[in-house]
Amino acid sequence: LIEKMVVSGNPIQLSLFQDIEIRDLAYAGENMQRRLGIKHIDRSTKIYFGKDVFGNSSDLKHCKIIVLPAIKHEIGADALAMMIKTDFIDQEDVSLVTDYGTNAEMALKVGKRIITGSAAAGPSIEGQGIKCGMLASPGAISDINEENGLWRTTVLDENMNEVQGHLINPVTGEIYEMSKFKPKGITGTGVIAAISLALSMGIIKELPKLPNGKLHLGNDIWINDNDLSEAGKAIGAIRAAHLTLFIESGVKYTDLNNMYMCGASGTYVDAIKASTIGLSPNFSKKVVQFGNTSLALARDVLLGVFTLDEISYLAEKIKANHLMMALSETFKNIYSCELAYWTEGMPQEMYNTFLESYELPKLPNIAYAPIVERRVLKDIQTKSNEKVMVFDELDMVIKEEARGCIRCETCKIECPEKAIDVVESNGKLYASYKAHKCLGTSCKRC
Repeated sequence: LIEKMVVSGNPIQLSLFQDIEIRDLAYAGENMQRRLGIKHIDRSTKIYFGKDVFGNSSDLKHCKIIVLPAIKHEIGADALAMMIKTDFIDQEDVSLVTDYGTNAEMALKVGKRIITGSAAAGPSIEGQGIKCGMLASPGAISDINEENGLWRTTVLDENMNEVQGHLINPVTGEIYEMSKFKPKGITGTGVIAAISLALSMGIIKELPKLPNGKLHLGNDIWINDNDLSEAGKAIGAIRAAHLTLFIESGVKYTDLNNMYMCGASGTYVDAIKASTIGLSPNFSKKVVQFGNTSLALARDVLLGVFTLDEISYLAEKIKANHLMMALSETFKNIYSCELAYWTEGMPQEMYNTFLESYELPKLPNIAYAPIVERRVLKDIQTKSNEKVMVFDELDMVIKEEARGCIRCETCKIECPEKAIDVVESNGKLYASYKAHKCLGTSCKRC
């Protein structure tokens, strides 16, 4: 019997769970919100009972459900968690923390000030919107390293452990050493590794063009020009937001001492590769990688490590210093340079020239590598005698008649999350979708 539950997440997740207004999350401007009749939406700490969420017939009807607060309409409880669960909030040196994902929440600490922001990075950071992209699961390429001028892929095995993959020429696709672990797709961290290596090894001569339009990773898995462009937009949005936080806060880039990387992508990505392409600042003296701080805070609240009053107080305290990127001219100017760099091949020198014309500081040219400290091995941490249980069969199935289907099962094979099946009923064929696994318009591989 479940007696208490704590829910944490980004603003859209929390809003959908509570069945409250979400249109304010799409529009930053107050004029548009007024035209739509959207009033102030209260996303403070909420306490429900199971019957309010799941109905009286549910076994959870007496369960107490605590929904953690969002800081602002674009900064959720997960952002609060990344500040509380790291030692970011206790730092006296200039420090930056980012929860990497589709919406990258971030915060800069300068003395006693905390300035928050977020970047709508898009799904490619998590392997979605990429032709051969997939979420982290068995068969996914999670990292790539150079080996004698070739690429050695790292693949996740059935137990989600990293194992050695193919040794391959990324330009020709020739496999020099075959691994028994065949890749099924590539994660966001794998995409970041591929881009970093392709740039540092000179494989990419001009962004966003790849040799012959592809980087080969084995077994019909590749990254194409469009993937590179999509990933570049996400990386550019995050870098532009990071730089904007520094500029608007009056802090020099080189004053940054600590960079905290949170979330699954922040945990598993190679921190050095991430910094070389701008996903994290290349001017931080130290990088600390944490896990899923959102789940960690939910667990702490559940077990009474933090009280709801403490969480609510901190959320209100941070709310006052929020920088909305959609309203920042600095962000707009930097992101226009990022778009030109990643999608049109604008050289770095011209990038800096444009920054100077906007009276903004140039990108720092840093020669040293930061100290990297990985404090967790997995994004979801447990004690030695505990086990994480993931309920992935939620019975959220959508069925539709598959008119014209010839049972080739190409859609079923292509689906990276195994969300599709074709079933026969009363002489007709139906496509059956596990909605909670389907990546929707971020994938479209079916």
